[in-house]
Amino acid sequence: MINTQSEKAVSNVDVLFKPLTIKSLNAPNRIVMAPMTRNQSPNNIPNDSNVEYYRKRAGGGVGLIVTEGTCVNHIAASGYPDVPYFYGEDRLEAWGKVVSAVHAEGGTIAPQLWHCGGMRKKGAMPEGDVDGYTPSGMNVPGKVNRHIMSKQDIADVIRAFAEGARDAKALGFDAVEIHGAHGYLVDQFFWEGTNQRDDEYGGSLENRGRFAKEIVEACRAEVGADFPIILRWSQWKQQDYAARLVTTEAGLEAFLRPLVDAGVDAFHCSQRRFWEPEFEGSHLNLAGWVKKITGLPTITVGSVSLDADFIPLPGEHVFREGKPASIDGLVAMLERGDFDMVAVGRALIANPDWANIVRQGDVLDLRAFEKKMLMSL
Repeated sequence: MINTQSEKAVSNVDVLFKPLTIKSLNAPNRIVMAPMTRNQSPNNIPNDSNVEYYRKRAGGGVGLIVTEGTCVNHIAASGYPDVPYFYGEDRLEAWGKVVSAVHAEGGTIAPQLWHCGGMRKKGAMPEGDVDGYTPSGMNVPGKVNRHIMSKQDIADVIRAFAEGARDAKALGFDAVEIHGAHGYLVDQFFWEGTNQRDDEYGGSLENRGRFAKEIVEACRAEVGADFPIILRWSQWKQQDYAARLVTTEAGLEAFLRPLVDAGVDAFHCSQRRFWEPEFEGSHLNLAGWVKKITGLPTITVGSVSLDADFIPLPGEHVFREGKPASIDGLVAMLERGDFDMVAVGRALIANPDWANIVRQGDVLDLRAFEKKMLMSL
């Protein structure tokens, strides 16, 4: 579906540039850089180009950067080449340089802790023949061809996330985000389609959320009460764009409440198109409903400032290209209080200074996103 809002200068974007405090996080504005995998970290170590990539977006006015997914310390966490890892002395030292560069530009930053789960296939390097880890051996519903996690496996992954959160705080990050969306491991526990377990981690919605709940609790134990924990989640999965974890307001509340109780401070609510209402009869999108139910800060995301969503065209495997689109509707939703922050993805790849351009009212100067830009700074 296309964003049909016309491209024009918005009348007032001041709401985008109001500061926001979430516990110890003091974001200078409401603009978030969305996490985007680029496969640009040889040997799984952020290099000088990665440092500059994040520095430029902070210098361009982004208030909070959420890094690309960075793999926790587990043998099967990665599923793709040249993605950054979040463990090991050299890798953590490199991430520290990213933090310093972002802070020097006045921005804030959180790592997105990531486990690919069943999206991993045997042969993905550098781990080679290690299979993808899943709740029930499935990366897609009904097809058992991955490793089924034992209770010890579950405990090991929980510990890996907690260690990542601990290290994030020690490195000077301003918050930490847990990747619980898009059909990766945490989401595979959430989703009944890939979670057919008959123990306390499967079956009911509460049980399917237990893995994430225990991850959040373990992270909280490591970082203390005041360090913000963000959880990213989605209804849709890359295995099934039409999938939904919950279909009613009551179901959404039942899903969210244990996560809030466990210690989530903010929810990053991933939609393909931010302007679409979550439930019939309401103007609220997913982030709007999550804020209404929990009272916690939420981040909206989904084709912000572009005229088409990111889903690759048939036969392609990278983000879809998109032209600049109006943000009038987005600003109106933020002014209304539907959500608290706005995550910008591909538009920030194309325009590292997107925030500054928007603040100056020069939206007609924004560049379209082209696939080749993913490989650039």
